[in-house]
Amino acid sequence: MELLRLIWRDYRAAFIAVLVGSMASAGLGIGVIAFINARLIETGSSALASLPQFFGLIVLLLAISLASQLGLTTLGHRFVFDLRSRLVKQILDTDIERIERLGSARLLAALSSDVRNVTIAFVRLPELVQGSILTVASIAYLAWLSLPILLITAVWIAATMGFGAWLVRRVYHHIALVREAEDALYRDYENVIHGRKELRLNRARARRLFDESYTDNARRYQRHIIRADTFHLSANNCTNIMMLGAIGLVFFLANGLGWATPAVAATYALTLLFVRTPLIGAIGALPTLIAAQVAFDKLRTLALAEHAHGFDQPAPISTNWQTIELRQVCFAYDGDETEADTPSGFSVGPIDLTLRRGELVFLIGGNGSGKTTLARLLTGLYAPKSGEILVDGEVIDVTRRASLQHLFAAVFTDFHLFEQLLDSDGAPVDSTFIQDWRERLGLTDKLALEGERILDTQLSQGQRKRVALMLALAESRDILLLDEWAADQDPTFRRVFYRELLPAFAARGHTVFAISHDDHYFEHADRLLEMRGGQLTELTGAARDAASRDAVGRIAQG
Repeated sequence: MELLRLIWRDYRAAFIAVLVGSMASAGLGIGVIAFINARLIETGSSALASLPQFFGLIVLLLAISLASQLGLTTLGHRFVFDLRSRLVKQILDTDIERIERLGSARLLAALSSDVRNVTIAFVRLPELVQGSILTVASIAYLAWLSLPILLITAVWIAATMGFGAWLVRRVYHHIALVREAEDALYRDYENVIHGRKELRLNRARARRLFDESYTDNARRYQRHIIRADTFHLSANNCTNIMMLGAIGLVFFLANGLGWATPAVAATYALTLLFVRTPLIGAIGALPTLIAAQVAFDKLRTLALAEHAHGFDQPAPISTNWQTIELRQVCFAYDGDETEADTPSGFSVGPIDLTLRRGELVFLIGGNGSGKTTLARLLTGLYAPKSGEILVDGEVIDVTRRASLQHLFAAVFTDFHLFEQLLDSDGAPVDSTFIQDWRERLGLTDKLALEGERILDTQLSQGQRKRVALMLALAESRDILLLDEWAADQDPTFRRVFYRELLPAFAARGHTVFAISHDDHYFEHADRLLEMRGGQLTELTGAARDAASRDAVGRIAQG
């Protein structure tokens, strides 16, 4: 069981302490039964004098049992906190390629459903531990009372447990299928939430999503969760009833066959009744541990980065770097790893590109031509399948990709808008910067701020992109990468971007790499690159002039 193995590996001392407490609780519980047998059943004349001792044992048993259970529960919640934090850190450390291949639905399911299942398992773990220890202690005590009766009842209980184990295996099977259905449901939830506008406009698509995808997956979840609960309840009730049957069997062996005295039979029955509830609790906890094991299996299939404590600061690349070079770089997508508008199996390269410090470079090309893929290769978000990336002639290998990434601030087409304006070291930016760029970006009356925290992110897409640009500028990185940034701006602010903001970026010392469809602003670029079918070419001289004339012609016709 993965859960218990991890506890033993990482929390051994605390777990041993809890186990010692649980064993003390079990031993004291058996001691209370032995006390009842010796002082309250067999010697009835002195029973009244024994009551203070009896109630003292009861109070002590309550204290030790509660302490051991609280200790295990506290340990469990600590483990769940560490597991959740570990998972989030692994996601942060995992390559973008892997994250995109997994998709947000699987990751959200892992952070919610899988962590929740582990939490529930830990809540029920005290029942399993104490139930198991009490059962073992009770068996030892019953063997001391009457070994022949124990052997017969052990066969009875073994048959009960064997049947229960078969039922529990069925629970495991259906819980695994429930977890698969949850992944599918999370994909449906994403479609419903993120596609809400399109689904509202196209009710036929909404109906098909609801009737064919969501309903099928929800019914599949319902079918398997009902079957899992059915087998679980069957195991629980079977154990409960069969334990009552064991008590009847004991009295038959003692009174009918004369194997023991009535006092021994009564103590046997009392012990079985005492252990019945913890045993049923232990069996009831098994499905939650099974669900936790399924969760661990799902987490393992994510194949995230190995967990590492802290965030290592990458060794900085020289502040006086002059060139970043892509030499014979190739990249290919596999299956569902492809980006939007890019066909499965699409590849780019071999690409040869040299980006020089201080340049303003435009990259143009049609949808699906590989522009965004090139940008992610250049920034180190994607690792080349072959070829090399060099800075000032020095090869950037896997161990130095973080250093390359540290040079870039970017606004991608699928950008995420954070709430805090922070510099490259994670510190708040000064108010002068905020005031200056909020005015330059036309956000003075539209963006509410409290210090460095953005209070209002309910803006238009164009305004959100301006805020994202301000976030990128706040980082003061050497290279500013803008992916179709001007696409959502109105014509007036688009002119401001190309004619005023780009020169301002250069004045701040930024090297700018801009992906754009605005080819009628070619004259503002130092260099013009074009991606077509995954191949990169640089337009110079007559080719660049021809492209400019085509753009002017399109504007005139428009």
